[in-house]
Amino acid sequence: MDRRCRAIVSSLIASCGAAALAMTTIAAQSPAAAAKPWKLARTPDGQPDLQGVWLSRSATPLERPAALAGKALLTDEELAALKANAERIFKGGNSDFAAGDAVFLAALNDPDRFTSVTSTHGSEEMIEREFDHHTSMVVDPPDGHIPPLTAEGRRRRETAAARARRPDGAEDLDKAFRCIAWGVPRLGGRYGPGDLGYYQIVQSPGYVVLFMETGHEARIVPLDGRPHLGSRAGQLGGDSRGHWEGVTLVIDTINFSPGSNFMGAAEHLHLVERLTRVDADTIRYEMTFDDPTTWTRPWTAEMPLKRTEEALYESACHEGNFEMMTGFLLSAHAGAAAEPK
Repeated sequence: MDRRCRAIVSSLIASCGAAALAMTTIAAQSPAAAAKPWKLARTPDGQPDLQGVWLSRSATPLERPAALAGKALLTDEELAALKANAERIFKGGNSDFAAGDAVFLAALNDPDRFTSVTSTHGSEEMIEREFDHHTSMVVDPPDGHIPPLTAEGRRRRETAAARARRPDGAEDLDKAFRCIAWGVPRLGGRYGPGDLGYYQIVQSPGYVVLFMETGHEARIVPLDGRPHLGSRAGQLGGDSRGHWEGVTLVIDTINFSPGSNFMGAAEHLHLVERLTRVDADTIRYEMTFDDPTTWTRPWTAEMPLKRTEEALYESACHEGNFEMMTGFLLSAHAGAAAEPK
């Protein structure tokens, strides 16, 4: 059963009769049904247990919208209003599919319906996005914005954008578009929170593995104190080493390949990730980015990962993405040929 079918089944179950609701309420009020205090589980080798399938489903935008400038947290009333707006906009089946920050921004602006010229699906295919009091995933700088690009970073980003608009070959197109690599970490846009944000975490003595459903990419992180690889061993996903600081898993990643691309950063990026299980169903996932050739200062973002009982499925993106890639290249060159010389 695919996710769309499961969503329909879940909706039907959720709308069962008042009798079922009453029985649930009675059970919840009985002393026997009282929830036991949560206690952090440990793996057989004594490490905090982060294992399971997790979903990044936050509706919080990456950067703070201008309308909320200076406001890091929403009030309870503001949060309730956003949730109500999102329910009206996206649950009626009359809106386009909203990805990334678009869910929060639509709820904030409260249009009659959400439309997007780039959407290929309807809102009925969206996963449930969760609102909380935060107004941005960026928590440092305090203004909730990614720091300005350096002159070099701006030039690099403009060059990449120009190549993508008029590609001479496949190498000018984004690696995610080509179904080759989706990058580390997954933050921002379609590959951040949403339907492409499923993780599985597996632990064994000396290692932790973060497996992503989309792109079926597995990050194998050693925890045994070994040094990083030499600086010339650049990899698309970087060179990761992990250790525990109390109950927090800290992953230090350097040695990205020049062919990597996280918001314009590549071989000079230093990424530090912190994963802390804060309750039975939530991992707090913090990411700090430092690349003096791309941004004017380091910055940090935070997003929750939510536990799910869903299984991961094979990603149906064929490496090379031949049909889409050739169509895009043909269209780009046809447009160039039609321009007056």
